[in-house]
Amino acid sequence: MFEKVEGFILKTQDYGETHKIVTLLTPTLGKVGAIARGAKKTKSRMAAITQPFIHGSYLIQPGSGLATIQQGEMITSFRKIREDIFKTAYTSYLAELTDKLVDAKKYNPFIYQQLLHTIERINDDKDAEILTMIYEWKMYKEAGFAPVVTQCVSCGNSQDLKAFSISNGGLLCRNCVRLDENAISIPEKVAKLMALFAWVEVEQIGNISVKAENKMILQRIMDQYYEEHGGYYLKSKRFLKQMSQLNDKL
Repeated sequence: MFEKVEGFILKTQDYGETHKIVTLLTPTLGKVGAIARGAKKTKSRMAAITQPFIHGSYLIQPGSGLATIQQGEMITSFRKIREDIFKTAYTSYLAELTDKLVDAKKYNPFIYQQLLHTIERINDDKDAEILTMIYEWKMYKEAGFAPVVTQCVSCGNSQDLKAFSISNGGLLCRNCVRLDENAISIPEKVAKLMALFAWVEVEQIGNISVKAENKMILQRIMDQYYEEHGGYYLKSKRFLKQMSQLNDKL
């Protein structure tokens, strides 16, 4: 039995001399591992449609283990991303984060939509750093360790939110800041951005302008929070940090 699915390729790995194993994220079957036979042959049509970050339509034959890709058609190649090392770094991170945190057996189609919309906007030259943070917020919620950012994580107060506590998992109000001596002080604008990132869908975003100093605070919090609560080491995150540092020097 064959099924036609839309999908985004999160990663590929070589299998034998001529084949690849492809990890597809789909809106109907969740995360699917599939063999693409002959995909390593340069003249094979399968080679073009089984590269990382391809958005395509695939005819697959599900199996008890890996599925098999019978044929496919490219929908979007995201050419601008492939031609830009910084965009590639962000997209690689998004793909690896998704692969690590999405459980194939408990898949939410909303994540597929948010990933695709995020990558589309990065391809269209929107702010990749902000888009990535917004998507990270969605993934943290999907994986069950999202921080509390609309109210104080301790008392529930939604006013006077003054700091973010990594250990407590969310914002602290003026009265509760004393609970964590290592809490990161944040301006009111950053607290509002966190709340926005938590609920806004990527396709609703226009052009968000965030000051460089506020981006740095947000990125510091996101990095430390994931290290404390995420649980998976991400190779692409290290590369992304290196690329960001290089970009800052240019």
